[in-house]
Amino acid sequence: MSRHLARTRTRPPVTLALPALLAVAFLLLPLIGILSRTAWGEVGAHLSSPGVVQALRLSLFVSLWALGLSLLLGVPLAWLLARVPFKGKAFVRSLVLLPMVLPPTVGGVALLLGFGRRGLLGPWLEGTFGITLPFHTSGAVVAATFVAMPFLVISLEGALGGLKQSYEETAASLGASPVRVFFTVTLPMVAPGLIAGAALTWARALGEFGATITFAGNLPGTTQTLPLQVYLLLQDEPEAATSVSLLLLVIAMAVLIALRGRWTGTPVAARSAGAPATATDGAEAAAAEAERAPGAPLPAAEVPAAPQDTGHWPLHATVTGFNELTLDAGPGTTIAVVGENGAGKTTLLRALLGLTPRAHAELRLGDADVTALPPHKRQVAWVPQDGALFPHLSALANTAYGLRARRVPRAEARREAQLWLDRLGVGHLAARRPAQLSGGQAQRVALARALAARPRLLLLDEPLAALDQTTRARVRHTLRTHLAGFGGVCLIVTHDPVEAVSLADRVLVLADGRTLQDAPPAEVTRHPRSPWVARMLGRNAWPGTASADGFALPSGGRLVTAETLPEGSRALAIIGPEAVSVHRDRPAGSPRNVWQGSVREITAVGSRLRVLVGSAEAPDLVAEITPEAAAELGLVDGSKVWTSVKATEVTLVEL
Repeated sequence: MSRHLARTRTRPPVTLALPALLAVAFLLLPLIGILSRTAWGEVGAHLSSPGVVQALRLSLFVSLWALGLSLLLGVPLAWLLARVPFKGKAFVRSLVLLPMVLPPTVGGVALLLGFGRRGLLGPWLEGTFGITLPFHTSGAVVAATFVAMPFLVISLEGALGGLKQSYEETAASLGASPVRVFFTVTLPMVAPGLIAGAALTWARALGEFGATITFAGNLPGTTQTLPLQVYLLLQDEPEAATSVSLLLLVIAMAVLIALRGRWTGTPVAARSAGAPATATDGAEAAAAEAERAPGAPLPAAEVPAAPQDTGHWPLHATVTGFNELTLDAGPGTTIAVVGENGAGKTTLLRALLGLTPRAHAELRLGDADVTALPPHKRQVAWVPQDGALFPHLSALANTAYGLRARRVPRAEARREAQLWLDRLGVGHLAARRPAQLSGGQAQRVALARALAARPRLLLLDEPLAALDQTTRARVRHTLRTHLAGFGGVCLIVTHDPVEAVSLADRVLVLADGRTLQDAPPAEVTRHPRSPWVARMLGRNAWPGTASADGFALPSGGRLVTAETLPEGSRALAIIGPEAVSVHRDRPAGSPRNVWQGSVREITAVGSRLRVLVGSAEAPDLVAEITPEAAAELGLVDGSKVWTSVKATEVTLVEL
């Protein structure tokens, strides 16, 4: 019964199905007409006749030249439309589409008026170069190119539009020039779109008729292509015309079937480098990881020292725009950049790279002012959040990419890249492509690629986010070891307090693009000036105002504190979760701050539990207790409890 209902629900409505079937019949009937009227016994004789063979050779010659011209002119045009904002882009795109909607004979007339002997450019071409396009084979090539090139441009532009620019931006940060990026990253990744566009362009050029006969004429051996031959045969030999039409039909259908509907193409990157692997990928990655325990440190003999660039490059940057701040750091300094979403962390990194119009950075690295330099000449390497590994290259080739872009010999670049992969525990995966790596493995390869590029400024956007806890600790140790000998400055965007404290010499806290706090990790931990940072560090942070009788909360409540600040001062009250006591009944004794509330959430953090308690009298409060204490109190979501905090356990941080 249920199967019958399922079939009934998926049956299309007759009002839509019937017109759709009629459309299919309308398109199919002419093809059936050709097949039914073909004299199959004479097809070979018709196709091997001298006139047809000559026209076929000419059609192949013209269509291949048209394809070549379309690639030469159309590929840069597609890139321009997909990547460069400029005034009049809509008009240019309309020009590209125009030959597709223009009647072919009108296109031929337009070509005559543009390139004919009496056209706009024709007299100059004939007088200067002796080139006459009408009634010449070159004219047939021009006509075929005019009507066929839009297929290539539209297909490739769609593929480029689907390609994330982070791949090209990362390649530029590794030292690759725009031309090198285009040929080594962009084109290989949009190859499906390029192939689809090229196939459609060639098929359209092969079948061109109207513009050719109007502009180039119908001269046997010179401009009489196969479609024109069909037109002539219809007058005297209809059966032969049907056989030649069948040939063109077979070629067109073969192209369409080979493309299987991929008109716009699909970039090679079916998933981002850091995306979760498929089941197959996971199995392959698990097999690879079995060769070496991912959490175990490599033996010392297997971890050669990383090549070091012995220069020293202090950083000075003045950033304007969305971000308004000044950064100064000495060689070897690591700065953790933290802040809530939208604070401007990634924008800061992209400004230092020279990749965003939202913010501008006047950047000096050592004695060199690189402000005016393009990204590929700044020697600023970065690891974006998704890793942006080039999916068409192996892990080894990815890691060596920056070195090759800086003209390091191939053998030396691959040797140095292998050293970095070994240091990060993924050397045994050097031959694999990103799609065959797990998210954590891909992130380590991306990190190795940035470190291998010999940067003077290293920018890491949450580089360890995709790693499990064990691997993260190991990679963190490797990264800390490298940064200890790094002669430049490293900025790490992170949401992990352990990374901020263990890797960084300073913590830069951003809010709305401005510096809220820039201090050593210990100072930020003791006196965070941002509620978000305090919560990131696992502490309760309540904003309020100092008053004569305590600390006034925005909700109207009061907090008794042992510390005092000038009356009216804006401040944060910092309360460690371990300082919060939880009771089922109102506590008696010394606590000065007591609130009644209910349990909203219980989460495990290591061997302890964090209990979120909501109250009408105070902001949400997180307490940290043992599982045994939670069991003794009988805590579950919704339990009514009392919380208390001693006045001496409250730290006030003036804002």
